[in-house]
Amino acid sequence: MIDLLKKLCEINGTSGDEARVADFITDNIAPKNAVIRRDSLGNILVFKKGKNTPQKVIMFAAHMDEVGFIVTDITKSGFLKFSVVGGITPDVVFGRRVKFNNGVTGVIAGKPVHLLNKKESDIQPKTDDLFIDICAADKAESEKHISPGDFCYFTNGFDELNNDIIRAKAVDDRLGCAIMLDMLKSELEYDCVFAFTVQEEIGCRGAAAAAFNLEPDICIVLEATTACDIAGVSDNEAVCRLYDGPVISFMDKGTIYDRELYDITMKTAKENGLKAQTKSRIVGGNDGGVIHKTVGGIRTIAISAPCRYIHSPFCIVSKNDIHEMRVLVDKLLCKFAIL
Repeated sequence: MIDLLKKLCEINGTSGDEARVADFITDNIAPKNAVIRRDSLGNILVFKKGKNTPQKVIMFAAHMDEVGFIVTDITKSGFLKFSVVGGITPDVVFGRRVKFNNGVTGVIAGKPVHLLNKKESDIQPKTDDLFIDICAADKAESEKHISPGDFCYFTNGFDELNNDIIRAKAVDDRLGCAIMLDMLKSELEYDCVFAFTVQEEIGCRGAAAAAFNLEPDICIVLEATTACDIAGVSDNEAVCRLYDGPVISFMDKGTIYDRELYDITMKTAKENGLKAQTKSRIVGGNDGGVIHKTVGGIRTIAISAPCRYIHSPFCIVSKNDIHEMRVLVDKLLCKFAIL
């Protein structure tokens, strides 16, 4: 599963540009007892036959897209103006290396620090004040390689540290995709459906179409979520912590999760000796925000891996947290199938 995660994280695919991720996923779904289709938005929808038929239709969901950048204009000097695709703040991107799908690389830059006046130095730069430098001599040279509408991405390696830590881009939410692929490669106790969704980072658009197509009774959203267990942050502001197991949400900015499913999930983790935690703040959101309101209402729960520095080039997660999350979803399939 970690090898799958590595390969998925190294693929570029922001909202609206998920095709390469989708191709990898379809190529890696074991064909035995699986029916695969792609809908008009680009979601991959999979039915997997299990040993038994459940009383309810159970859906697992994870989004394929990552945060990234899109070129909006090219200046006379050949610099690229851009907009972020998804929730990226300027302080995360300044000075970062980015790469386009055609192989061209650049650096996100702005006014040099030694030229800032006092007022400017006290204010965080806005995205509109930044640009991508691909070292072109002028606009004409830039236009030979890049056009408005082209996507680019953070570029860095996939690192495994201290036998437990993974550091990479796009962990949100290739992690959820890797877990679902691993489930599809295994023998399941019950039939279920899987939705690899598009465009989560710009408003959970693919998830609504996927849920409408599959019409599940229960949905388990698999995600990564913000862990702020870092220096300078108080305990109650940390939201969740690395090494404390998967995060079971009771509420976030988009969803109040089904209370019975929440209680069952927490109880199941405890019964099986698995770590589990919840959030200390009501923050964030995911595909569950639209799924639970679709097709007359769908009972929904979210299970997430705690992730430091989410939406940055260097997301950090624990392998053990991922492992316990993977074990937990198998146990929950058996519990939810007989509700």
